[in-house]
Amino acid sequence: MPPETVPVLADRGATTGYGLRKQVLGPWETLAQSVSAIAPTASPAMTIPLVFALSGNGTWLTYLLATLAMTLVGLVIGCFARRSASPGSLFTYTAESMPGWAACVSAWALLLAYVATASSVAAGFFNYANVLAQAALGRSLSPVMLLVIAVLAAGAMAYRDIKLSAEAMLWMEGASVTCIVAILSLTVWKHGLHFDMAQLSLHGVKPSGIGLGIVLALFSFVGFESATTLGEEARNPLVTIPRAVLQCAVGCGVFFVLSAYAEVVGFRGVHPGLQEVAAPLHALAAMAGVNLLGVLVDIGAMVSLFACTLACITAASRVLLLMAHRGLVPAGLGRTHARNETPHAAVVITAAATFIPPVLLAARGVSGGDIYGWMGALATYGFLTAYALVCVALPLHLRRVETVSPGVLLLSLAAFLAMVLAMAGSVYPIPAAPYSWLPYIYLGYLALGLSWYGLRRT
Repeated sequence: MPPETVPVLADRGATTGYGLRKQVLGPWETLAQSVSAIAPTASPAMTIPLVFALSGNGTWLTYLLATLAMTLVGLVIGCFARRSASPGSLFTYTAESMPGWAACVSAWALLLAYVATASSVAAGFFNYANVLAQAALGRSLSPVMLLVIAVLAAGAMAYRDIKLSAEAMLWMEGASVTCIVAILSLTVWKHGLHFDMAQLSLHGVKPSGIGLGIVLALFSFVGFESATTLGEEARNPLVTIPRAVLQCAVGCGVFFVLSAYAEVVGFRGVHPGLQEVAAPLHALAAMAGVNLLGVLVDIGAMVSLFACTLACITAASRVLLLMAHRGLVPAGLGRTHARNETPHAAVVITAAATFIPPVLLAARGVSGGDIYGWMGALATYGFLTAYALVCVALPLHLRRVETVSPGVLLLSLAAFLAMVLAMAGSVYPIPAAPYSWLPYIYLGYLALGLSWYGLRRT
């Protein structure tokens, strides 16, 4: 049967193979994919100050609640990942149990989520690259040139070798997180080993601030499930992938909670405050008398943001690969490179999609921080949609293949409600423009995806 006439959502790769390099990644390299997609360095450097502006002394609690929500979703994903392994991650899980239109929504939402996150962190990359350029050269470099460097280099690594990409991401993140831990430890030591009662008593914190802050805090976690896109390439995937997803959610969550607590302690009584400083970790390093570490953290933040760009292009290309095998996009995007065994056509498309939005915005004079926030918020809608659909799909899947226990049903319900509440918190109270436009852009994008799905079925 010609590819054009294969029914939509019939997985051609299930019997013929996807052409990816099989079982090349060990447990650490599989974990590196999820860790790099989160970009743990970016949250203390860019996201925690935004959360603090809303949650104040409750920033640590906001991150704790976000950690619990992501742990629930991670447990749900783990239930699937112990039973199924493929390049399509959450899209596959939804397609196995729900109607075709729901699987289509999951696929397009997840693809947008990875690409928009890659665009967001690519903008963060040029933002921190210019922080370093200003310090070293006394001038800023062209944002467009820096975006070309970041996306081309990330795309080339994803095109060339998944094992090389994973190893590079692991070393990049390990080095940058080590520098952050050193600065935050010195900050707490400098202020004395005592509890910050203003934070622990939630002094001046409003429930609405916690609710709005959780939405931003969740962006620190999105992509933690991206190890599931390595179902073909990970060794012993039914064990290593669910373990990597849960380790990433819990481990990064603990890191974010402690970072939030230490940053608020470090900026207690300091002007300008945490939410007003362009490079908070550099400022903390200067206050602790270790300026060199501040420079290293700026470098680490830039490297971490590049690693996240690479991880998101890697994940998005594999989702696009499976979408091609399922008939949702042209079959040519399902091809893999004969020598590299990577989805080279899908990598090129996702890298181009990553590059275009930040370049257009940067050319209009939009700052790297604004692009980071706008594209990150758009990505969050996609992730929350995919997570919510997986929570619905799990009991449906288990009912079809085995018995659904009350515990699994309760877990799925709790995780689904957490995602719905997070989605509601992102649109009400209505945020200022352009954030208020993003839900309409997202819904329009999904409508186009569903329309294309309907045409393919016809």
